[in-house]
Amino acid sequence: MDRKRFQEIWEDGLHHRSFVAGGILTVLMLSLAILSLIWTPYSVFTMNIAGKLQPPGELHWLGTDHFGRDVLSMLMVGAWNSMAVSLAAIGLGALIGIPLGLTASARKGWIDEAVMRFNDFAFAFPALLTAVMLSAALGPGSFNSIVAIGIFNIPVFARLTRGSSLSLFQRDFILAARIAGKGTTRICAEHILPNITSVLIVQATIQFALGILAEAGLSYLGLGTQPPQPSWGKMLSEAQTMMFFAPNLAILPGCAIVISVLGLNLLGDGMRDILDPKMRTRE
Repeated sequence: MDRKRFQEIWEDGLHHRSFVAGGILTVLMLSLAILSLIWTPYSVFTMNIAGKLQPPGELHWLGTDHFGRDVLSMLMVGAWNSMAVSLAAIGLGALIGIPLGLTASARKGWIDEAVMRFNDFAFAFPALLTAVMLSAALGPGSFNSIVAIGIFNIPVFARLTRGSSLSLFQRDFILAARIAGKGTTRICAEHILPNITSVLIVQATIQFALGILAEAGLSYLGLGTQPPQPSWGKMLSEAQTMMFFAPNLAILPGCAIVISVLGLNLLGDGMRDILDPKMRTRE
């Protein structure tokens, strides 16, 4: 993407309300996650039973949990854990799914059929079921969450890549590339992939939001991030028995999940409208 095109996209984005709103929410949550790597108000590994279940106040802006840990610090570190797992899973799904989709669209025939049947098989095992099987074999943990969510994302990227590439292989510029002596791999790398990058970026943004939800669900069930590492889903699980006398312990991580997913969905919708002229709407 050249500099002029990037500038046009950026100017269009600044006038797109969904893109701006989603960008603000996403940057806010990412900033808190990155900040937690170098600073938090309190250590999330230090318990203070004498100061448990304190309401929001001067010392603890969002209060403390049932172990006396600072809730704001837990949310910040939990943001990093949740987003890191989701981002790694999306990367795994894209790293395998995109080459599979390109191969299926370029080779066709039995290769295309084999890839699509593999996609159907992978879709039959949702992230939760895959995580349960991995946990039974290897034990629960963040790595298993990454693998489970990543496996579920492979067919998503494979199908999208294949569908977006099929029409491009019929275009004249691909025929010209073949006449020039370029092989299939080089054509995919130099001509097909750059033309579908915008579609893949939008899909990755949406899958990032779904990945955060999946990670929270797995942690809620005890299959994801394990204590003492904080996770939004784990915070919700621990707070469910304290809803009546400490509702903030459930409301705050729930709001964090909602804000993150809403921001990424708005950002994805905005990017779709900006990058695809056919999808643009009048603001």
